[in-house]
Amino acid sequence: MSNNVLKKEFQKRDVERLRNLVKGKYGDKTTIGVGYNGVSKEDHKEGDIWEENGKKWTIRDGIKENVTKLDNFKKAAVPLFCPECKQIMDKQLDSFYYKSYNCCLDCRTKFETRLKIEGKWEDYCKQTFNQEIDEHINDRIKYIENLLLETNNNFITEAGDIEKWVGNIDKKRAQESLDEIIKYLTSLKK
Repeated sequence: MSNNVLKKEFQKRDVERLRNLVKGKYGDKTTIGVGYNGVSKEDHKEGDIWEENGKKWTIRDGIKENVTKLDNFKKAAVPLFCPECKQIMDKQLDSFYYKSYNCCLDCRTKFETRLKIEGKWEDYCKQTFNQEIDEHINDRIKYIENLLLETNNNFITEAGDIEKWVGNIDKKRAQESLDEIIKYLTSLKK
C-alpha cells in the first residue's frame, strides 16, 4: 500500500483549478497576471503621427506603423496584389500603372472602358488636364513667394570668403511676371 500513496502536495492554484472544473467554470483564472495590457493611453486615428518611447508612429490602413526614413520607398514599392481586384500584379505594365493610379493595368482598363461606355471620357480627360494646370499654377506661386522671401545680403564663396551683394529681386516685376504666367496657364484650360 505504500506504493499507492501520493507523494506530491497540491498547490493552492491546483486546488482552485479543480474546484473551478467541478463547478463548470472552465475559463476562470486561478492566477493573477501582471504586465502590459496592450492598450495605449491615447486614442489615435488614421493618419495621426505621434512619438512614443523615442520613435514616431502613425496609423495606416488601420495598422500601427513606425515612421522611418524609408517611408517614401514604401510608397514607391509595388505590392504583390492589386488593392482593387486582389489579383496578382505580375504583368509587365502593372508596376507603372500602380505607381500612377494605385491599381493594376486590368483595373485601369476596366475603369477607362466604363467611362467611355457611359460617355464621360471626354469630361474626365478635361478634368484631369485642368487639375494638372492648377497644380502647375500653385507650384509657380509657391516658387515666386519663396524667391521673394530670400535675402541676398551675404554670400559665402567656395574659398570661405563672405561677400556682400547689393540689390534685391524687384517684387513688382516678379508679381507682374507671375500674373502673366497665371493668365497664360489659365488660357490653356479646356
